[in-house]
Amino acid sequence: MQSSPHDSYGEEIDRPVVVRVSEYPTGYSSDHHWHARGQLVYACDGVVKVTTEQGAWIVPQHRAVWIPAKIEHQIESAGAFSMRSLYIQDDPKLKLSDVCGVVGVSPLLRELILTAAEAPQLYDVSGRDSRVMDLILDEVRSLPVEPLHLPEPTDSRLRQITAALRENPADTRTLEAWGRVAGASPRTLARLFSAETGMTFRQWQQQARLLGGLMRLAKGEPVTAVALDVGYENPSAFISMFRRTLGVTPGRYFSTDV
Repeated sequence: MQSSPHDSYGEEIDRPVVVRVSEYPTGYSSDHHWHARGQLVYACDGVVKVTTEQGAWIVPQHRAVWIPAKIEHQIESAGAFSMRSLYIQDDPKLKLSDVCGVVGVSPLLRELILTAAEAPQLYDVSGRDSRVMDLILDEVRSLPVEPLHLPEPTDSRLRQITAALRENPADTRTLEAWGRVAGASPRTLARLFSAETGMTFRQWQQQARLLGGLMRLAKGEPVTAVALDVGYENPSAFISMFRRTLGVTPGRYFSTDV
């Protein structure tokens, strides 16, 4: 069993979905905790970071992150944010994912979540609110996963490198240079990156730059400043990487119409 606190919110309510409305101040950081139910965290406003033992997920406005039941996690935000959490009973028949992931939220699901947040927790199981919850479950099963995960290695030498790159994504040191810091050969580090994160060193670094940039863009910082600060020579290179990874430009990505 997990050593972190068990947040039992909603467990005593005999309904398949329980909704929680939360507003948090700038700089909020939760304790590490877990739930017996799966949790879908929808970011209505602001940007959220969710961290587990497997890595970190960045959740921009109008996206959501799925956290399976009993997964220890922490929720943080640099700025103030508003979220709606859907606690979903752990039912094998629902065939929900057993891994965390950031997901796109369709306009339909967005409206369903906001409608569900207005319903009483002990809603009528034969009424309209119950049908809304059923529609939510149908939508959740088919949500598109977005590539907003930064996997965390377990090897202490890699963790020394990844911690530095999360702090400063613009760091341009090569594996040879990092090898002198970590006390390992470049070949060993390259092998470990692939084995423990599923990415090459350069892929992991680019993902760190993308997610670091997303956090700042979501707070309204200009693309040019963000691009330069996360290690790109010009905004065009950053926008090109952003479009290649997420399929749209930063401006389009943060549009409520996406």
